[in-house]
Amino acid sequence: MVYTISGIRFPVLPSLYKSGFRCDRRTASLPFFLKKNTSRKTLAIKFSHDSDSTSSTIAESDKVLIPQDQDNSTSLTDQLETPDIISEDAQSIEELAMEDEEDKYNIDEVASSYREIEDGQGSVESSLVDVKTNARAKKASVSVDKKVKIETDEAKPKIIPPPGSGQKIYEIDPSLLGHREHLDFRYGQYKRLREDINKYEGGLDIFSRGYEKFGFIPSATGVTYREWAPGAKSAALIGDFNNWNPNADVMTRNEFGVWEIFLPNNVDGSPPIPHGSRVKIRMDTPSGIKDSIPAWIKFAVQAPGEIPYSGIYYDPPEEEKYVFKHPQPKRPKSLRIYESHIGMSSPEPKINTYANFRDDVLPRIKRLGYNAVQIMAIQEHSYYASFGYHVTNFFAPSSRFGTPEELKSLIDRAHELGLLVLMDIVHSHASNNTLDGLNMFDGTDNHYFHPGSRGHHWMWDSRLFNYGSWEVLRYLLSNARWWLDEYKFDGFRFDGVTSMMYTHHGLQVAFTGNYSEYFGFATDVDAVVYLMLANDVIHGLFPEAVTIGEDVSGMPTFCLPTQDGGVGFDYRLHMAVADKWIEILKEKDEDWKMGDIVHSLTNRRWLEKCVVYAESHDQALVGDKTIAFWLMDKDMYDFMALDRPSTPLIDRGIALHKMIRLITIGLGGDGYLNFMGNEFGHPEWIDFPRGDQKLPTGIIPGNNYSYDKCRRRFDLGDADYLRYQGMQAFDQAMQHLEEKFGFMTSEHQYISRKNEGDKIVVFERGNLVFVFNFHWSNSYSDYRVGCLTPGKYKIVLDSDDPLFGGFGRLNHAAEYFTSEGWYDDRPRSFLVYAPSRTAVVYALADEVEEEPVVPGEP
Repeated sequence: MVYTISGIRFPVLPSLYKSGFRCDRRTASLPFFLKKNTSRKTLAIKFSHDSDSTSSTIAESDKVLIPQDQDNSTSLTDQLETPDIISEDAQSIEELAMEDEEDKYNIDEVASSYREIEDGQGSVESSLVDVKTNARAKKASVSVDKKVKIETDEAKPKIIPPPGSGQKIYEIDPSLLGHREHLDFRYGQYKRLREDINKYEGGLDIFSRGYEKFGFIPSATGVTYREWAPGAKSAALIGDFNNWNPNADVMTRNEFGVWEIFLPNNVDGSPPIPHGSRVKIRMDTPSGIKDSIPAWIKFAVQAPGEIPYSGIYYDPPEEEKYVFKHPQPKRPKSLRIYESHIGMSSPEPKINTYANFRDDVLPRIKRLGYNAVQIMAIQEHSYYASFGYHVTNFFAPSSRFGTPEELKSLIDRAHELGLLVLMDIVHSHASNNTLDGLNMFDGTDNHYFHPGSRGHHWMWDSRLFNYGSWEVLRYLLSNARWWLDEYKFDGFRFDGVTSMMYTHHGLQVAFTGNYSEYFGFATDVDAVVYLMLANDVIHGLFPEAVTIGEDVSGMPTFCLPTQDGGVGFDYRLHMAVADKWIEILKEKDEDWKMGDIVHSLTNRRWLEKCVVYAESHDQALVGDKTIAFWLMDKDMYDFMALDRPSTPLIDRGIALHKMIRLITIGLGGDGYLNFMGNEFGHPEWIDFPRGDQKLPTGIIPGNNYSYDKCRRRFDLGDADYLRYQGMQAFDQAMQHLEEKFGFMTSEHQYISRKNEGDKIVVFERGNLVFVFNFHWSNSYSDYRVGCLTPGKYKIVLDSDDPLFGGFGRLNHAAEYFTSEGWYDDRPRSFLVYAPSRTAVVYALADEVEEEPVVPGEP
């Protein structure tokens, strides 16, 4: 019996703990080096941290990895039937964690280990881990016959620019001089790591290709599987290919805690592990016998009737592999990002697919005028409602949406359309799942993560990486490179960077801008240095790639090059603006402060590029409201049809929705972001399918696993009988305005008027003049606005255009001539009509085509 998942057929999984095999699947007997009498064994059942299921990890005082004859021992299946029996001498995980509370690398004490493999399989490079971890791992290791080392890379390594002096940051921002000790220490750590990586690994290029050394590495003669698990006492590779027989493929370990096995091809020359086979690694760990998905797995699925995910050996035949056909686009001067989620991108209440997104959503994004698509929830996550932020399998694209080849096809199609594809990458934390994630992978609390409380995010209920660990650096740097190299992503939005950079994770901390908040004992220097290395890898190997950091703290040096002493990001996500809009929308119109709005939009550092947004997915989640819903509330349900009279709330909401978005893109930064559907004021909120959640304080009601509010009603924005269409058309015109005039990246920006009484804001950006009238009732005739350039101006964008759901109070054929003389600190000015609740953009007539900037059909 077989079933199909994402285009791959798998046999039904037999019991993981029952096997009719007692020898190697290739018929050659293996030494049974862990055979013990288990008749007196008692087990402790420890419930895992998995959020999706109640599951257990087996612990025992004197463990057996491989079940044997039923004559003198009970099988693990039988033992599981008595979960209430507790081991008297089971080792405490907390005690293990305390052995190495500060798990730091000490590269100077680690010798480079290059040895020849004695069995003729080739050479492999030793995994360099910190000395303390080595000592602990050696104590728990089993005797093995083979010595292993990592293969030297035959291809010439790519040269990533070396560190600079790191001193230019003080020229750019003299205020940093007061924190020179901290910053110089940070840069010293960064330079030392770069030197050590060069010395022991051959450079960042080779170091960031860990996926060629770890996990499954197919070759002409077979498959090598390698895993770093220093806490494990023994390990075996199990899966469909060997009927889940833990005797068949026992792994060996080197002195650095790296487990390895080579599986030769079958006699007929076929691969030892068929493409699509489910695989896991079974380990005898300090917390018990544990079956884990390989940490470097490239694909994982949840089979029907099963709760934890299964790792998939993914190596399709050459004829089934997707071949990219289109070059990656060059980085545009200004980023206009369409933030999206594959699963909820369908108008229907279901999980959408990579293929449907490619065929239906990408053309829409292109027509709307965006030049980049940012995709969330790509890395596999077993809990759908986590929005992709509780990652379980870092190298695997989510199987909910299709196969890896279908994702590649999506990205290639985006490139054909001229769209950059950015990935929302999560390196700030990981799922706390133990069965299908990295948590407790080798049975220890501090394998990939900090031990104890420091390794747990109390608000996110997730695990926190130890960025001071050599192998964690290898894993994460390789992960970033993998997505760029294998899938041709064009860059990343790094999620949760504030949580990474501070030990308090930015929680319950109000950043005031005082530099001591950024450069003190609360700063996690290891995490900041990791981000510097990540930007080195990304920009050094993929010069056109874009990196955006989600940092709410406003850390100085964040967007300065690493060679100058900065963290190296291209853009900071300007998160404060969205929070400011929510704050303003809770106030009455007459209480809106023009100066406060302008300050919030322009409050960014010199030479620091920002991606700004009025709202993102965060504001759309259940428990919050979109801007449209804040403005129009329940009237959206009954008064958005054009054949029904509007209401004052709807008129106000549509007008302000357009104005808020235009002033945000006009003043807020060097890039712009919109979450899918919000361009037309998508009603209601996002609510992932979920059941009731039981807490000690009570029950949080679920939604009966409904998908009704986990979709995007694009049909509303397209319907010519609904008012949503006008809002969508305005957003489209706004994108095309930037495409034509490039005002976001212009060095010229001048705010000439912030009139609190008139509720007027006037500013220049590039060669355009923007005039906003936020007054709810006052319209102003012959209103003088200052400008820099003399000549004749015309309207190029008008939020009051009937095409955008406005009232058509302006004459688009009108011409506006400048007059000399200083006004609002500008050398000349011209007179305009400024209707209430409108935003109008003027350009010099010789730069304007006959028709104003308006969209086509979306």
